[in-house]
Amino acid sequence: MTIRIILVFAIAFTTAQSLCAQDLLGILEEEQQNGSSFVPPTFKLTRIAIGHSTEVRGKGILEVSAFNRFWNLPSDRSQSFIADRMSSRLALEYGISDRLTFGMGATTFDGLFDTHLKYRVIQSDKNGKGRPFSLTVFQNFRYNSSAFTSSDLGRSFSDRTAFTSQILLSKKVSKDFSFQISPTYIHRGESVFENDPNNFFSIGFGARYRLGSHFSLVSEYYHTLNPVESIETFNPFAIGVNWELGDIMLQFMLTNAQSIVEDAFILNTRNNFNFRNPNLNFGFNATYVIHFKNRLKDK
Repeated sequence: MTIRIILVFAIAFTTAQSLCAQDLLGILEEEQQNGSSFVPPTFKLTRIAIGHSTEVRGKGILEVSAFNRFWNLPSDRSQSFIADRMSSRLALEYGISDRLTFGMGATTFDGLFDTHLKYRVIQSDKNGKGRPFSLTVFQNFRYNSSAFTSSDLGRSFSDRTAFTSQILLSKKVSKDFSFQISPTYIHRGESVFENDPNNFFSIGFGARYRLGSHFSLVSEYYHTLNPVESIETFNPFAIGVNWELGDIMLQFMLTNAQSIVEDAFILNTRNNFNFRNPNLNFGFNATYVIHFKNRLKDK
C-alpha cells in the first residue's frame, strides 16, 4: 500500500505542474479585496477534508475538482494499479456572487448525482469585535441512480433522493489555527430498511492548522445522533494534508469514508477508522481554479 500511495503522490505532482491557471493564493487574496476588514480565508478551500467549509468562491470564479478514494479488498483483487477499488467524484463550483456558490457533481462508485447551494451569511472581522466568526448555510440535493438489487429497479424518483442541510460555523482562532462546527440535518426520500428513519441529525467538527506557507494539516469528524439501525455503521473521520501549489490545491488524506457526497459518507460509512483492510482509505482531491472575472477584464 505504501508504494501505491507514493505513486499517487508522484502522479498528482506531475499533473499539477502541467496545469496553467492564475495563482491560487492570489485569487483567494483578490476575493477579500472588497472587504479589507474581513479576515483572510479560514480554510482556503470550499471543503475541509470530506465535508464543506464556510468558504464560498467569489463572483466569476469557477472551481473544477476531482475527489478520489482508494481502498483494498483482500478477498477481491479486481484492480492491480494503486488499489482494488476506487471512487471518483468530478465536480464544478461557481461563484454566482461574492456570497453565493452553486455546485454540482457526479460520483462513479455509488452512482450519485448531486447539486448544492452555499450562501455566506456572516464573515468574521479582523478585529473580532463585530463578527468573531463566519457563518455559511449549505443545502445539498442528491439522486441515487444505482441499482444494486432487483428491488432497487422499482424505486421511484423521490425514493432515490436525499436532502442535506447544514449550518457551517467557523472561527479563525489564530493565524495558523481554524476550527469549524457543522450541525447537519439529512432527509432521505425512503428508508432502505424498515427500522431506519427518514430524518437524521448529525454534527461535524473540522480543523485546519497551518504548517508552513504552502502546507496545512486538516482533520474532520462527523457524529450522527440517530444512526442507521439496520446495518452497522461508523462515524466518518479524516486526517490529511493540504498542499497549496501555484495553480491548484491538492489534498491527501486517510479516512474510513468511501463515499464523497454528504448524506452517503455521514450515514453509510461501513468501516471503522483503523489500519485493517478495507477500513482505511486513501483520499486524494485536486482543485483547479479559473478566474473568469479577471480574464474578461483582460480582454
